[in-house]
Amino acid sequence: MINIVLGVLGVLTLWFAVVFVADFIKHKDNLETHNTWGKVLFIGFITDFFDTLGIGSFAPTTALLKGMKQTQDRLLPGTLNASHTIPVVLEAFIFITVINMDPTTLVSMLAAATIGAYVGAGIVSKLPEKKVQTVMAIALFITALLMMAGQLNLMPGGGDATGLSGVKLIIAVVGNFILGALMTAGIGLYAPCMALVYLLGMSPKVAFPIMMGSCAFLMPVASVKFVKEEALDRRASMGITIGGIIGVFIAAYLVKSLPMDILKWLVIAVIFYTAATMLKSASKNKEITE
Repeated sequence: MINIVLGVLGVLTLWFAVVFVADFIKHKDNLETHNTWGKVLFIGFITDFFDTLGIGSFAPTTALLKGMKQTQDRLLPGTLNASHTIPVVLEAFIFITVINMDPTTLVSMLAAATIGAYVGAGIVSKLPEKKVQTVMAIALFITALLMMAGQLNLMPGGGDATGLSGVKLIIAVVGNFILGALMTAGIGLYAPCMALVYLLGMSPKVAFPIMMGSCAFLMPVASVKFVKEEALDRRASMGITIGGIIGVFIAAYLVKSLPMDILKWLVIAVIFYTAATMLKSASKNKEITE
Protein backbone atom coordinates (compact mmCIF):
# COMPACT_ATOMS: atom_id res chain seq x y z
CA MET A 1 0.00 0.00 0.00
CA ILE A 2 2.82 2.40 0.90
CA ASN A 3 4.55 1.64 -2.40
CA ILE A 4 1.38 2.61 -4.28
CA VAL A 5 1.21 5.89 -2.38
CA LEU A 6 4.84 6.68 -3.17
CA GLY A 7 4.34 5.63 -6.80
CA VAL A 8 1.42 8.01 -7.32
CA LEU A 9 3.29 10.80 -5.56
CA GLY A 10 6.33 10.12 -7.73
CA VAL A 11 4.31 10.38 -10.95
CA LEU A 12 2.74 13.68 -9.87
CA THR A 13 6.13 15.08 -8.92
CA LEU A 14 7.77 13.95 -12.16
CA TRP A 15 4.99 15.66 -14.11
CA PHE A 16 5.58 18.90 -12.22
CA ALA A 17 9.38 18.64 -12.52
CA VAL A 18 9.21 18.23 -16.31
CA VAL A 19 6.92 21.25 -16.69
CA PHE A 20 8.96 23.32 -14.21
CA VAL A 21 12.40 22.59 -15.68
CA ALA A 22 11.20 22.92 -19.30
CA ASP A 23 9.73 26.34 -18.53
CA PHE A 24 12.95 27.44 -16.80
CA ILE A 25 15.14 26.32 -19.72
CA LYS A 26 12.83 28.05 -22.18
CA HIS A 27 13.25 31.36 -20.34
CA LYS A 28 16.83 30.92 -19.06
CA ASP A 29 18.05 33.92 -21.06
CA ASN A 30 15.28 36.16 -19.77
CA LEU A 31 15.31 35.59 -16.01
CA GLU A 32 14.39 38.21 -13.41
CA THR A 33 17.00 40.86 -12.69
CA HIS A 34 15.83 41.97 -9.22
CA ASN A 35 17.13 38.87 -7.41
CA THR A 36 20.39 36.92 -7.07
CA TRP A 37 21.20 33.21 -7.02
CA GLY A 38 23.04 33.46 -3.72
CA LYS A 39 20.10 34.97 -1.84
CA VAL A 40 17.39 32.68 -3.20
CA LEU A 41 19.56 29.58 -2.61
CA PHE A 42 20.02 30.73 1.00
CA ILE A 43 16.29 31.32 1.40
CA GLY A 44 15.54 27.85 0.08
CA PHE A 45 18.04 26.16 2.37
CA ILE A 46 16.87 27.93 5.54
CA THR A 47 13.12 27.68 4.96
CA ASP A 48 13.04 24.03 3.89
CA PHE A 49 15.47 23.05 6.65
CA PHE A 50 12.98 24.35 9.20
CA ASP A 51 10.04 23.08 7.15
CA THR A 52 11.46 19.57 7.60
CA LEU A 53 11.43 20.19 11.35
CA GLY A 54 7.74 21.05 11.14
CA ILE A 55 7.91 24.86 11.20
CA GLY A 56 6.34 25.37 7.77
CA SER A 57 7.94 27.15 4.82
CA PHE A 58 5.45 29.57 3.29
CA ALA A 59 5.47 32.28 5.98
CA PRO A 60 9.28 32.33 6.47
CA THR A 61 9.83 32.31 2.69
CA THR A 62 7.42 35.21 2.23
CA ALA A 63 9.17 37.20 4.95
CA LEU A 64 12.65 36.56 3.52
CA LEU A 65 11.66 37.21 -0.09
CA LYS A 66 10.01 40.49 0.84
CA GLY A 67 12.74 41.49 3.31
CA MET A 68 15.49 40.87 0.75
CA LYS A 69 13.36 42.29 -2.09
CA GLN A 70 13.76 39.13 -4.17
CA THR A 71 10.37 39.00 -5.89
CA GLN A 72 7.19 40.92 -6.68
CA ASP A 73 4.14 40.53 -4.43
CA ARG A 74 1.88 39.49 -7.29
CA LEU A 75 4.17 36.50 -8.00
CA LEU A 76 4.39 35.30 -4.38
CA PRO A 77 1.64 32.61 -4.45
CA GLY A 78 3.04 30.89 -7.53
CA THR A 79 6.64 31.26 -6.36
CA LEU A 80 5.87 29.77 -2.94
CA ASN A 81 4.08 26.74 -4.37
CA ALA A 82 6.49 26.01 -7.22
CA SER A 83 9.66 26.52 -5.20
CA HIS A 84 8.66 24.23 -2.32
CA THR A 85 6.94 21.43 -4.25
CA ILE A 86 9.98 19.21 -4.81
CA PRO A 87 11.50 19.79 -1.33
CA VAL A 88 8.15 18.95 0.33
CA VAL A 89 7.79 15.80 -1.78
CA LEU A 90 11.32 14.78 -0.72
CA GLU A 91 10.30 15.33 2.90
CA ALA A 92 7.30 13.08 2.36
CA PHE A 93 9.39 10.33 0.71
CA ILE A 94 12.04 10.45 3.43
CA PHE A 95 9.68 10.33 6.40
CA ILE A 96 7.26 7.83 4.87
CA THR A 97 10.16 5.42 4.27
CA VAL A 98 12.21 5.96 7.44
CA ILE A 99 9.41 6.23 9.99
CA ASN A 100 7.35 3.08 10.44
CA MET A 101 3.63 3.56 10.92
CA ASP A 102 0.41 1.75 10.15
CA PRO A 103 -0.20 1.96 6.35
CA THR A 104 -4.00 2.11 6.75
CA THR A 105 -3.76 5.10 9.09
CA LEU A 106 -1.28 6.89 6.84
CA VAL A 107 -3.15 6.34 3.57
CA SER A 108 -6.51 7.21 5.15
CA MET A 109 -5.22 10.51 6.53
CA LEU A 110 -3.40 11.45 3.30
CA ALA A 111 -6.53 10.77 1.27
CA ALA A 112 -8.66 12.72 3.74
CA ALA A 113 -6.44 15.81 3.53
CA THR A 114 -6.35 15.70 -0.27
CA ILE A 115 -10.12 15.30 -0.59
CA GLY A 116 -10.65 17.95 2.07
CA ALA A 117 -8.58 20.47 0.13
CA TYR A 118 -10.48 19.69 -3.09
CA VAL A 119 -13.99 19.66 -1.61
CA GLY A 120 -13.41 22.47 0.86
CA ALA A 121 -11.86 24.92 -1.58
CA GLY A 122 -15.17 26.49 -2.47
CA ILE A 123 -16.54 26.40 1.08
CA VAL A 124 -13.77 27.21 3.54
CA SER A 125 -12.32 29.93 1.34
CA LYS A 126 -15.57 31.86 1.79
CA LEU A 127 -15.44 31.80 5.58
CA PRO A 128 -14.22 34.96 7.37
CA GLU A 129 -10.46 34.49 7.50
CA LYS A 130 -10.13 36.39 10.79
CA LYS A 131 -12.54 34.06 12.61
CA VAL A 132 -10.87 30.93 11.24
CA GLN A 133 -7.44 32.20 12.32
CA THR A 134 -8.64 33.17 15.80
CA VAL A 135 -10.39 29.87 16.49
CA MET A 136 -7.44 27.84 15.20
CA ALA A 137 -4.98 29.91 17.27
CA ILE A 138 -6.96 29.38 20.48
CA ALA A 139 -7.28 25.66 19.79
CA LEU A 140 -3.54 25.36 19.18
CA PHE A 141 -2.68 27.29 22.35
CA ILE A 142 -4.87 24.93 24.40
CA THR A 143 -3.33 21.90 22.72
CA ALA A 144 0.22 23.13 23.34
CA LEU A 145 -0.57 23.79 27.01
CA LEU A 146 -2.00 20.27 27.39
CA MET A 147 1.08 18.81 25.72
CA MET A 148 3.36 20.84 27.99
CA ALA A 149 1.43 19.62 31.03
CA GLY A 150 2.01 16.06 29.87
CA GLN A 151 5.74 16.69 29.43
CA LEU A 152 5.92 18.10 32.96
CA ASN A 153 4.04 15.05 34.30
CA LEU A 154 1.12 17.21 35.38
CA MET A 155 -1.22 15.03 33.34
CA PRO A 156 -1.00 12.08 30.94
CA GLY A 157 -0.06 13.16 27.43
CA GLY A 158 0.92 11.83 24.05
CA GLY A 159 1.69 8.21 23.34
CA ASP A 160 3.78 5.87 21.25
CA ALA A 161 1.14 4.41 18.92
CA THR A 162 2.05 4.25 15.22
CA GLY A 163 -1.48 3.56 14.01
CA LEU A 164 -5.13 3.99 14.88
CA SER A 165 -8.33 1.98 14.61
CA GLY A 166 -12.02 2.33 15.37
CA VAL A 167 -13.28 5.67 16.65
CA LYS A 168 -9.79 7.19 16.87
CA LEU A 169 -9.12 6.45 13.20
CA ILE A 170 -12.44 8.05 12.24
CA ILE A 171 -11.53 11.15 14.28
CA ALA A 172 -8.11 11.27 12.60
CA VAL A 173 -9.62 11.01 9.10
CA VAL A 174 -12.28 13.64 9.77
CA GLY A 175 -9.71 15.90 11.43
CA ASN A 176 -7.27 15.70 8.53
CA PHE A 177 -10.13 16.26 6.07
CA ILE A 178 -10.89 19.52 7.90
CA LEU A 179 -7.21 20.49 8.00
CA GLY A 180 -6.94 19.86 4.27
CA ALA A 181 -9.93 22.11 3.71
CA LEU A 182 -8.48 24.81 5.98
CA MET A 183 -5.37 24.94 3.80
CA THR A 184 -7.53 26.63 1.18
CA ALA A 185 -8.18 29.41 3.71
CA GLY A 186 -4.48 29.91 4.29
CA ILE A 187 -4.22 27.87 7.49
CA GLY A 188 -1.07 25.75 7.56
CA LEU A 189 -1.51 22.01 8.07
CA TYR A 190 1.71 21.20 9.95
CA ALA A 191 1.09 22.39 13.51
CA PRO A 192 -2.62 21.41 13.69
CA CYS A 193 -1.71 17.96 12.32
CA MET A 194 0.98 17.58 14.97
CA ALA A 195 -1.59 18.48 17.62
CA LEU A 196 -4.15 16.01 16.22
CA VAL A 197 -1.61 13.18 16.17
CA TYR A 198 -0.44 13.92 19.70
CA LEU A 199 -3.92 14.19 21.21
CA LEU A 200 -4.95 10.86 19.65
CA GLY A 201 -2.13 9.16 21.54
CA MET A 202 0.21 8.62 18.62
CA SER A 203 3.97 9.09 18.58
CA PRO A 204 5.05 12.63 17.58
CA LYS A 205 7.34 11.07 14.96
CA VAL A 206 4.42 9.82 12.84
CA ALA A 207 3.19 13.40 12.42
CA PHE A 208 6.02 13.98 9.94
CA PRO A 209 5.02 11.47 7.23
CA ILE A 210 1.35 12.38 7.70
CA MET A 211 1.64 16.16 7.46
CA MET A 212 4.32 16.21 4.77
CA GLY A 213 2.61 13.53 2.73
CA SER A 214 -0.66 15.47 2.90
CA CYS A 215 0.94 18.62 1.53
CA ALA A 216 3.03 16.73 -1.03
CA PHE A 217 -0.08 15.40 -2.76
CA LEU A 218 -1.63 18.86 -2.98
CA MET A 219 1.25 20.93 -4.33
CA PRO A 220 2.34 19.46 -7.71
CA VAL A 221 -1.00 20.05 -9.44
CA ALA A 222 -1.35 23.60 -8.14
CA SER A 223 2.25 24.41 -9.05
CA VAL A 224 1.88 23.18 -12.64
CA LYS A 225 -0.98 25.63 -13.04
CA PHE A 226 1.14 28.52 -11.74
CA VAL A 227 3.98 27.60 -14.12
CA LYS A 228 1.71 27.38 -17.17
CA GLU A 229 0.15 30.74 -16.32
CA GLU A 230 3.66 32.24 -15.87
CA ALA A 231 2.60 33.45 -12.42
CA LEU A 232 5.92 32.83 -10.66
CA ASP A 233 9.42 34.24 -10.28
CA ARG A 234 11.55 31.72 -12.19
CA ARG A 235 14.98 32.48 -10.70
CA ALA A 236 13.61 32.61 -7.15
CA SER A 237 11.61 29.40 -7.63
CA MET A 238 14.54 27.43 -9.05
CA GLY A 239 17.01 28.79 -6.49
CA ILE A 240 14.75 28.04 -3.55
CA THR A 241 14.11 24.55 -4.92
CA ILE A 242 17.83 23.74 -5.15
CA GLY A 243 18.68 25.24 -1.76
CA GLY A 244 15.60 23.60 -0.26
CA ILE A 245 16.59 20.11 -1.39
CA ILE A 246 19.91 20.46 0.47
CA GLY A 247 18.15 21.78 3.57
CA VAL A 248 15.67 18.91 3.57
CA PHE A 249 18.32 16.19 3.57
CA ILE A 250 20.30 17.79 6.41
CA ALA A 251 17.22 18.44 8.58
CA ALA A 252 15.74 15.00 7.91
CA TYR A 253 18.87 13.37 9.31
CA LEU A 254 18.68 15.55 12.42
CA VAL A 255 15.01 14.79 13.02
CA LYS A 256 15.61 11.08 12.53
CA SER A 257 18.24 11.11 15.25
CA LEU A 258 16.52 13.40 17.76
CA PRO A 259 15.61 11.83 21.12
CA MET A 260 11.84 11.59 21.59
CA ASP A 261 11.80 13.95 24.56
CA ILE A 262 13.49 16.67 22.52
CA LEU A 263 11.13 16.02 19.62
CA LYS A 264 8.09 16.46 21.89
CA TRP A 265 9.38 19.83 23.10
CA LEU A 266 10.04 20.80 19.47
CA VAL A 267 6.43 19.98 18.61
CA ILE A 268 5.20 22.14 21.51
CA ALA A 269 7.39 25.04 20.37
CA VAL A 270 6.13 24.72 16.78
CA ILE A 271 2.49 24.77 17.89
CA PHE A 272 3.00 27.81 20.16
CA TYR A 273 4.79 29.62 17.31
CA THR A 274 2.01 28.83 14.83
CA ALA A 275 -0.72 29.88 17.26
CA ALA A 276 1.01 33.21 17.91
CA THR A 277 1.44 33.77 14.15
CA MET A 278 -2.26 33.12 13.57
CA LEU A 279 -3.31 35.56 16.29
CA LYS A 280 -1.03 38.20 14.79
CA SER A 281 -2.57 37.63 11.33
CA ALA A 282 -6.08 37.77 12.79
CA SER A 283 -5.22 41.05 14.49
CA LYS A 284 -4.02 42.54 11.21
CA ASN A 285 -7.21 41.41 9.48
CA LYS A 286 -9.24 43.19 12.16
CA GLU A 287 -7.29 46.38 11.60
CA ILE A 288 -7.96 46.21 7.87
CA THR A 289 -11.71 45.57 8.17
CA GLU A 290 -12.20 48.31 10.73
